Amino acid sequence: MGQDELIIQTEKTFESIKHIDENGNEYWYARELMIALNYTKWGNFKGVIIKAMQACENSEISTFDCFAKVGKPIISGKGKKQLIEDYKLTRYACYLIAQNGSPTKKQIALAQTYFAVKTRQQELTEEQYKQLPEDEKRLYNRVTVRNRNKYLFDTAKASGVRNYGKFNNAGYMGLYNGETAEAIAKRKGINSKKQDILDYMGSEELGANIFRITQTDALLKRNNVNNENDACYTHNRVGKAVRKAIEEVGGTMPEDLPTPKKSIKELQKEKEKQLQLSDKSKKKLK
Repeated sequence: MGQDELIIQTEKTFESIKHIDENGNEYWYARELMIALNYTKWGNFKGVIIKAMQACENSEISTFDCFAKVGKPIISGKGKKQLIEDYKLTRYACYLIAQNGSPTKKQIALAQTYFAVKTRQQELTEEQYKQLPEDEKRLYNRVTVRNRNKYLFDTAKASGVRNYGKFNNAGYMGLYNGETAEAIAKRKGINSKKQDILDYMGSEELGANIFRITQTDALLKRNNVNNENDACYTHNRVGKAVRKAIEEVGGTMPEDLPTPKKSIKELQKEKEKQLQLSDKSKKKLK
């Protein structure tokens, strides 16, 4: 499996083992996270959890809030029901576990990036966002686009969409003055079959697409759209509306914005290396 495929697969894995409680709060079980991080023995992984809890205490955040100890029921080989040790973890707890995991495991490096971005995404205020350097804004917005697109495509499916390429292009054509995804890729000088155009957008361009995605999702639901043609028309209309809004405030049209030299995937790889180097440096200091 290539690096890009592994990144996508890792994100899917962490999202698939995420749980939501009755109050809408997300959490992960430590034993499920253990498997996702390629640990096979609970004793070894428990050591990582303890280190993460110590790091949590050092940051003056309650370990009880982040690492809730629970008993997980299992059925033994003899059919006897028993409880085994487990933890309900917040996203921040998962991040700390990834930070204290074995740097030799590829899944750990990917988890560090995933939970770092996701944790920051949850906690970032508008003022903090403004202070971020452009590359950090791009990473933040790219994650947002990916997540919002998941909701949009679920809504599109419920609205009768079967040809997602057609539906996607309808939105792009509205926002980009008639350009399809392939045309946008060609203008940016990238291969549309191998590279995602969203990975070659700056934070401002990604922001315009976030607005397009969220408003289309809301409109499809509000109007109870139930066929592909109307869904595509809605997506195109929203794209045009976003374009008009940019024009009215004197903004730069998305097709006129510069294409970043580095892709999002390149930025992610650089971040992973930085995290690994930081982890190695911490170990040397101990």
